Amino acid sequence: MKVSTIIPLHKMEQSDLPFRLQTIRQLMEVQDENTEDPHYHNYYEMIWVINGKGTLYVDLVEHPVSDNMIVFLKPDQAHKLQAEKGMRGYILSFTDAFFNMGEYEFDWNCQATLSQFFFEHHAISIPKEMETDLEEIFLKMEKEIENEFPFRIQMLKRYFRIFLIYLTRQLENSTRQMSYGREAELVKQFLETVDRYYKEKKLVSDYAGKLLITPNHLNRIVKKNTTYSAGHHIRQRVVLEAKRMARYSTSSMKEIAYSLGFQDTAHFSRFFKEVSGMNFSDFKKAYPVIQTDETLKRA
Repeated sequence: MKVSTIIPLHKMEQSDLPFRLQTIRQLMEVQDENTEDPHYHNYYEMIWVINGKGTLYVDLVEHPVSDNMIVFLKPDQAHKLQAEKGMRGYILSFTDAFFNMGEYEFDWNCQATLSQFFFEHHAISIPKEMETDLEEIFLKMEKEIENEFPFRIQMLKRYFRIFLIYLTRQLENSTRQMSYGREAELVKQFLETVDRYYKEKKLVSDYAGKLLITPNHLNRIVKKNTTYSAGHHIRQRVVLEAKRMARYSTSSMKEIAYSLGFQDTAHFSRFFKEVSGMNFSDFKKAYPVIQTDETLKRA
């Protein structure tokens, strides 16, 4: 059964450096129809709004953005940034491959920090007094990216690590910190694996097997670090995709159910209601299809 997919996937261009830095102004200058509509990335992205206002739509939720706010976007999150004229800031994009390049490797603390930002937080606010220090780091990273200096990868990783340390300080006194070490890496691997296989695999034991641990151990670690069970994350990921397809495509419930691995529409309908708290048909009525260029063409 063919399912209409209308949310474009933007991939990071193949290069010797899977790490990109651009200003929000540069993005707006080259923004085309695809980036104006909701889209996915296959890479991580941090959007730092130094000053200005706008709205970021992430996975069907509207988030206002304003001065000195940093927003975190994971791969495969449907999103759209509407920035008011004059917004100033930076967009930092990278893939996991960046951290495995060169001799200087990221330690467990850095990986735990990244996991916490991207999997537990949508955005954080930055104090005005920190702005100058952070922008100086960004300008140094920009200089390294633009030039073929020796040890470029090593320098970029060190600057990025310093940047993460600044951000971590903002969390220490206000939020629970994810445990460092093996647990943080395990949670990250689990959530990434769910993103990859949620259409085919919906049992905790499926993911425990891939991670070479027992289901009970996986549940304990995931719940300890995220407050939710592993099963909860799997179910929420399936329903999130169903909601995306319902709002960003003209696919029927039968087509959506099939694409998500449900052979029986009634089973999907029960699953959706149990997890989301509402019937699929009621969701469609409450949240009609978002009109994009592609949906208008199909109409």
